[in-house]
Amino acid sequence: MKRARTKTVATLGPASQSPEVIAALFDAGVDVFRMNFSHGTHEDHRRVYDVIRTVERGKKRPIAVLADLQGPKLRLGKFTADNIALTQGDNYRFDLDKTKGDNTRAPLPHPEIFKVLKKGELLLIDDGRMRFEITSVGDGFAEVKVLTTGKLSANKGVNLPGARLPISAITDKDMRDLSFALSLGVDWVALSFVQGPEDVAELRKLVRGKAGIVSKLEKPLAISRLTEILELSDAVMVARGDLGVEMPPEDVPILQKQIIRAGRAMGKPVIVATQMLESMISNPAPTRAEASDVATAVYDGADAVMLSGESAMGAYPVEAAKMMDRIIRRVERADSYRRLLAAERLERENTTPDAIMAAAHLAADTIRAAAIVTYTSSGSTAYRAARERPIQRIIGLTPNRSTARRLTLVWGVTAIEIEDAQNIDDMIDKAKAQAQKEGIAKTRDRIVVTAGIPFGTPGKTNLMRIARVD
Repeated sequence: MKRARTKTVATLGPASQSPEVIAALFDAGVDVFRMNFSHGTHEDHRRVYDVIRTVERGKKRPIAVLADLQGPKLRLGKFTADNIALTQGDNYRFDLDKTKGDNTRAPLPHPEIFKVLKKGELLLIDDGRMRFEITSVGDGFAEVKVLTTGKLSANKGVNLPGARLPISAITDKDMRDLSFALSLGVDWVALSFVQGPEDVAELRKLVRGKAGIVSKLEKPLAISRLTEILELSDAVMVARGDLGVEMPPEDVPILQKQIIRAGRAMGKPVIVATQMLESMISNPAPTRAEASDVATAVYDGADAVMLSGESAMGAYPVEAAKMMDRIIRRVERADSYRRLLAAERLERENTTPDAIMAAAHLAADTIRAAAIVTYTSSGSTAYRAARERPIQRIIGLTPNRSTARRLTLVWGVTAIEIEDAQNIDDMIDKAKAQAQKEGIAKTRDRIVVTAGIPFGTPGKTNLMRIARVD
């Protein structure tokens, strides 16, 4: 069965690390597997990676692996009791003193935080459940007013929505994890805690082209520099959980649409993540609101939607993937979805590849082609084809295994590793054969084929042909 155009990313964890479950997740529609380096040992990740590659060989399909780096974690210190009750209106204090906290103060062992705190700003604890307004800042301490009644306890996470922290997004742990992940051969690396383009540039120097870079957009500061971050990234992730902590929840859906539109305009894949089918962690079916949430991301034009806890630790990982796939396919069959794609025409760049892909899109519509087939070395041609969001299937043919794997994240692309074409006739023959083999085109159907001459030259798409399947 042909796979959905909108891709599914699934996080692996205790509920989904066996060969049987990983194979079942792939069969259910998962295209990319996420390894979360916030949890597990290197040996755990190596074992899971090997299982994915075994499944890939068995399915004879490229599968992408995404390594998600933990990033810096800002946390409270210890307390004298299991938890400390605070009431709205109370005065409280955070400081660098490592003495255990009580009902008057708490240790916050991060000097970098106190360097940027300002009076009137918010300080959020435990995913925003506890909110504080800063009333004064001194050398290594901050006096605050409690805004929400609740409890504090040890090691809870800290968020500073308005502050740019003078720390790198890449910690020492991330450096070790990155080196290990690249040695495995992961296809994508996700960077947490991105505050600006310089964070992405730092990672790019370390990755050296060995994997694609996914910038996780989880801080309002990053949104203010979205264009610059997109330019340096290969893809982005809308990390809605963290965004929802640091900004009003009602703003997150608007930002989701803005990020997807900006990513598509640049031809950069966008993953929408967090709490998509959250109730399926413990229930065999999602809420209707969750189904609508997934559908909205598909309508918005996301390249991929992601399962987190649902597949990593939930009771129904495969069922969650099947449900995600069902929702995606239902939207993609809807006339309203097709009309939306047809109505949204993006401004094209003044380049030969964009001109070729625009022509391919127009030609495919005019002759009602079954597919647009792109020959691509680096994957850039297939990215540009996907940016057009054609009704036709996109087949990305590439001689590079790493390119085929990365393309599994890109909207609408059926990625196939194939020997490079020797000449134009060979190219056309291979394109027709693959379109037919995939069940995308049948005898007498027409396909549109794009490539770069000379073959094997990245980013040089300059050729389009129309062919009829024999």
